[in-house]
Amino acid sequence: MTSRVEHTDVGAYALGILEEPDRTAFSDHLATCRSCAAELQELSGVAGALAGVGPLDDERDDAGGGSGDRGPAEVVNLLRRRKAADRRARRGTFVIGAAAAVTLVAGGIAVGTSISGENGSGSVPVGHSAHGPAEDAYRAGTPVAGAGAPGVTGGLVLETKGWGTHAALELRGVKGPLECELVAVSRTGERRVVTGWAVPERGYGVPGSPEPLYVHGGVAWERPGIDRFEVRTSGGDTLLTVTV
Repeated sequence: MTSRVEHTDVGAYALGILEEPDRTAFSDHLATCRSCAAELQELSGVAGALAGVGPLDDERDDAGGGSGDRGPAEVVNLLRRRKAADRRARRGTFVIGAAAAVTLVAGGIAVGTSISGENGSGSVPVGHSAHGPAEDAYRAGTPVAGAGAPGVTGGLVLETKGWGTHAALELRGVKGPLECELVAVSRTGERRVVTGWAVPERGYGVPGSPEPLYVHGGVAWERPGIDRFEVRTSGGDTLLTVTV
């Protein structure tokens, strides 16, 4: 994708495996393509590299082939196939409880995206919400307010999971074009990216575009070990700090 943008590259963008020229081109594309922006939000948990999510079996595994030689394109395709299968399995039901995951064996990390609550009380009724999973998670919890740059406000809702900590972010007062990341900072100073996204020129939570941004992701640390979360731009500016 060196000279043109493909809609199907949203998975590769979410996994961070596009080369720099392609990543920049696709970031610009997100500002005008609602379908890609919506799919990117669905895949936002991928960037968090959630621990404890097991590998997926596919036809190659069943045939005796190992998963260690999967290339990036195969990983993206496998993620898409599993998500499509999960959506088909949910049709006609009232419970979201599926999870999509892939294992990048060559890199030694597990990457996944969760679309269920895993909060001990069950799941989210599909027919009862007009919002996305990030906004649902934020509205269902008790937000921790953050300290923002001038004009920027927001907060986080945190959930303890078996694999670590899930974070749902609300962000207001940002205009683009920007690339941002939600970064977790441990009490020992270690940093982990929870999720990343692009802010279109119109922005979020600003005059003319009043709706806030909602994104979510996960980090493989238990909540007591986390000092704070930061929303940072690709240029190194901190837009929001949430001390937990």
